[in-house]
Amino acid sequence: MKKLSFLFIFFILIMHHQIQAQEMDLPYKEIPAYPSDYSSGNLVSRMIDGLGYRYYWATEGLTEKDLKYKPSEDGRTILETLEHIHVMSNNILLAPDAKPYEIPKNPPKYSYEELRALTLQNIKAATLKILGKSSQEMEGFKVVFKQGDRTSEFPYWNMINGMISDCIHHTGQIVLMRRASGNPQNPNVNVFLGKTRD
Repeated sequence: MKKLSFLFIFFILIMHHQIQAQEMDLPYKEIPAYPSDYSSGNLVSRMIDGLGYRYYWATEGLTEKDLKYKPSEDGRTILETLEHIHVMSNNILLAPDAKPYEIPKNPPKYSYEELRALTLQNIKAATLKILGKSSQEMEGFKVVFKQGDRTSEFPYWNMINGMISDCIHHTGQIVLMRRASGNPQNPNVNVFLGKTRD
C-alpha cells in the first residue's frame, strides 16, 4: 500500500513538473521588449503582442468549471470562446503571406491546453512576420477567405479592425466570465507594463 501511495505521489509530481515546463515554453508570459522605432509593421506587431500577453493571462489556470461557464443560455462558453479566438488567430497568422484561411469541413476538437498553446504560438508567429515591415511591404498583406471554389480578399486594414480587435474583445470576455465563474485572473497582471508580479 505504501509503495502504491509513493508511486501515486511520484506520478503527480512528474505531471505537475510537465505542466510547469509547458507553461514556461508558451510565449507571452511577459510582453516582449518594444521595437526600436514606430514603423508600420512594428506598431501592428506591438498590438498583436498586447493581445498575446492579455490572452496568456486571461487563459492561465482555467478549470473545467470555468471552461463550461457561459453568461446566458444563448451565450458562448469560455471553451467556445477559446475555439473562436483560435480560428481568428489562424487568420492573423496567414494574412502577412496573403494565404487563405479555409474553414475545415470537420474541424478538429482541441483540448483547452492545446487551444491555448496553438493560439499563443499563432500569435507569436504572426507578430514575427510583421515586425519591422514597412507600410509598402504591408500593402501585400491580405485577409483571404476560401470556401469551396469561392475566394474573397480584403486589405489588411480589415484585419486590424476585424480579427485583431475582435480577439482582444473576446479575451476581455474571458477575463469577465472567469471572474463570474469564481476563478478571477491573476490580480498582478499589468497590461500597461506587460509584466506580471510574482
